[in-house]
Amino acid sequence: MSTLPVRMLLSPVLLPQGVSLRRRATALPEPVGPREGVTGTGPDLRLLIVGGSSAAGVGVGTQDDALTGKLVADLARDFTVFWRLEARAGATTGQTLARLLSVDLGQIDVAVVSVGVNDVQRHVSAMHYRRQQRALSQLLLGHGAKQIWRCAVPPMEHFLVPWPLRGVMAARARRLDEVLIRDSHPPLYRLPFHSTQLHPSQLAPSGVHPGAGLYADWARRLAAEIRARA
Repeated sequence: MSTLPVRMLLSPVLLPQGVSLRRRATALPEPVGPREGVTGTGPDLRLLIVGGSSAAGVGVGTQDDALTGKLVADLARDFTVFWRLEARAGATTGQTLARLLSVDLGQIDVAVVSVGVNDVQRHVSAMHYRRQQRALSQLLLGHGAKQIWRCAVPPMEHFLVPWPLRGVMAARARRLDEVLIRDSHPPLYRLPFHSTQLHPSQLAPSGVHPGAGLYADWARRLAAEIRARA
């Protein structure tokens, strides 16, 4: 399904399906709410969340219901969390890296990176993705990050995307996720997605963004992993 001859054969179907998907994906706004703050009690923990649409919280109405809000609220039970969100809907790994190079990140203890679906949609090669992911990790390590959590490229066969586009995107997603699997070693960690998390009931109306329940579960799992290594 992912070979070039097959894609060329299916292009009359894939192209309009891709246009329709992009319209659905860009129809949802980023949630409202603050993108940095300090909260909680306990030892200081400097947290940075970066990436694309899911990191930005697309799929819910407020940041309180998004990944950042849920993660910060969970960690704030044990830490004084100095948190910051640097994410934009539609961003690829390369665009995320360029954005972070243009701002003052300060010191970081834990970084959460969620980017890859847009790379899939933009046909970014695994080699290019690996190079940019490594550059992004080096940047975060240079700011003191002791844990870098790279969220897996989700298994896109569970997205609400029509066939055959769903199959093509799923194959690309697996190739990019293999990059994260091979390059995972402390302090670089990969947080996998499980197929049960991506049940249609857990997705936003776009069919490709998390809903509130998925964000809450995602944040809970991340918080547990961060605590275990703090």
